[in-house]
Amino acid sequence: MYILLLSIVIGLFVAMLFVNLYFRAKVFKVYGVLVRNKVEFGAAHIFNRQKLEAEILPRYPQFRDEIESFIRHMRYSIRMATVLLLLITAFGAILMYFR
Repeated sequence: MYILLLSIVIGLFVAMLFVNLYFRAKVFKVYGVLVRNKVEFGAAHIFNRQKLEAEILPRYPQFRDEIESFIRHMRYSIRMATVLLLLITAFGAILMYFR
């Protein structure tokens, strides 16, 4: 049982690392386009769709696809990291209990 739980925790850690690297590459690709074109917005715009549509998208309509892609990848990356972190913590707690 202990070996199984330990291998699950290690597998989840590797999955979190892979997800992080994968989305970091995707985010930096789009981020590079936004930086080269001086598209600026804050974290509030990433998490608040109405604020993004009211303030940022009208200012940069030609980069709408890049902005939305960047925000989608950021949100998904945060969501996946949160889920994987919770799973690692839960399995780690179970490991501590069974040890």
